[in-house]
Amino acid sequence: MSTPHEIPSYLTPRDIGPWGVYLEQIDRVTPYLGSLARWVETLKRPKRILIVDVPIERDDGSIAHFEGYRVQHNTSRGPGKGGVRFHQDVTLSEVMALSAWMTVKNAAVNVPYGGAKGGIRVDPKTLSQGELQRMTRRYTSEINIIIGPNKDIPAPDVNTNEKVMAWMMDTYSMNMGSTVSGVVTGKPISLGGSLGRQEATGRGVYVVGCEAAAKRGLEIKGARVAIQGFGNVGGVAARLFAEAGAKVVAVQDHVTTVMRDSGIDIPALQKHVAEHGSVDGFKGAELVRDRNSFWEVDCDILIPAALEQQISEVNANKIRASIILEGANGPTTPAADDILNEKGVLVVPDVIANAGGVTVSYFEWVQDFSSFFWTEDEINQRLTRIMREAFSAVWQLAQEKEVSLRTAAFIVACTRVLQAREMRGLYP
Repeated sequence: MSTPHEIPSYLTPRDIGPWGVYLEQIDRVTPYLGSLARWVETLKRPKRILIVDVPIERDDGSIAHFEGYRVQHNTSRGPGKGGVRFHQDVTLSEVMALSAWMTVKNAAVNVPYGGAKGGIRVDPKTLSQGELQRMTRRYTSEINIIIGPNKDIPAPDVNTNEKVMAWMMDTYSMNMGSTVSGVVTGKPISLGGSLGRQEATGRGVYVVGCEAAAKRGLEIKGARVAIQGFGNVGGVAARLFAEAGAKVVAVQDHVTTVMRDSGIDIPALQKHVAEHGSVDGFKGAELVRDRNSFWEVDCDILIPAALEQQISEVNANKIRASIILEGANGPTTPAADDILNEKGVLVVPDVIANAGGVTVSYFEWVQDFSSFFWTEDEINQRLTRIMREAFSAVWQLAQEKEVSLRTAAFIVACTRVLQAREMRGLYP
């Protein structure tokens, strides 16, 4: 049996990173798993890791090689499910952790998936559209042996979108000899995508945010909200909170931060970002160059919706929010969790807060199998019901066990995963 933080042979101490955070989270939940704790090593070892070379011909005729990953963490409850990201800082540790958090997330909201994740270490802004398509198709061909609608279903993530999913679906389908729409989710509507999918993650953040605010006795109307990340998650959440009467007082993206104490005009900011690619230069708010000052903003609700490990012991004490909604995956380190808990900050963990995307991905997958599609109102109603039920179950367990919402969510999810593992037994 491994020690709690044993580093797998394929990782080094230097790149343990997000995987180490995940392992510490599992260690914290283990005492609450009872007899199922004998299976806990299952959660500490990805089921399958595929590292692939992705060679393409550049537009200038040169050959470029990129490193790609697909990690299937656990499939005890169903096929693997998780996004594919294109980013220059992608590492194996990151993809392993993200796949594991998908296992926990899917179980926490009780959709019949395991966890998986993929990525290519590349800055997509350095590629032409043709190069991006060739890279996507080559990557899909390389991981073709382990994905499929009943095995592992990719989806969009950082720097990937419905166009990338269309290329992935087409490549897989060409290799299979027939159209297989259910191999990915987050596709264009015309190819079997689901209405409501693009806004699903941000909408889920808003739904659980309202539930958390109610538990804290906080009125959404007039509440002060600060958001890190203004893409598909943060941007949608900002719009929904603003429409409900909240004041979005600070937004930070990959370039800079804008603040306005009386509330930022979100539609105007979204229009600016659509035209300029960043909040930088927006005239309707104060531009703040010091990125660290974002964490000191006077707000009621803080939404980290960018990348992982943004809230650490370095800045956790500066945070003035009453509620943190984790729109990103793994944005808070365990050390920061402890600090925030001592400060009385309610942290709604990523595995609940940002589960709206995978929930509607599940709806898309079901619709593809049946070739029968729901209206957007039906999608949003089903999403809201599942998110509220998941939050309620986690909140109730947290009160009973006197633990944080993150620990409670992990107890719910890990119990479901390990019960499935135990019931299935070991083969052979």
